[in-house]
Amino acid sequence: MYIKSFKELIVWQKSIYLVQEVYRFTEEFPQEERYGLVSQMRRAAVSIPSNIAEGSRRKDLPEYLHFLRIADASSAELETQIVIAKRLYPKLLHAAVETLLDEVQRMLYGMLAALQTKMSNNRQNVKKQNREV
Repeated sequence: MYIKSFKELIVWQKSIYLVQEVYRFTEEFPQEERYGLVSQMRRAAVSIPSNIAEGSRRKDLPEYLHFLRIADASSAELETQIVIAKRLYPKLLHAAVETLLDEVQRMLYGMLAALQTKMSNNRQNVKKQNREV
């Protein structure tokens, strides 16, 4: 199946929902966090779909993988910030953000694994063709 646009990728769509949930979640933070944890969490969340989109527009597989790895790293950053937020503000409802983040991370992991396998197979095919020539 050929994907015409990154907008068709379920992982991109879910990560957009994740951004929305992070914004909702962080609206409940105390005002003094506006330029601290709130800003950090929102930036990390926005980075995930942004890098998925940018990577999908790259012309070769290694570049695409690079941007997916950045998206994955941003998800780990957000995961850490959620842990911090839960410890600082235990009364805030965090389940929706955690659930969506887990889904996005699993999808990114699967996508990375599949594309790395594809890249490895492509390299092996090129080596095989070179030996046959």
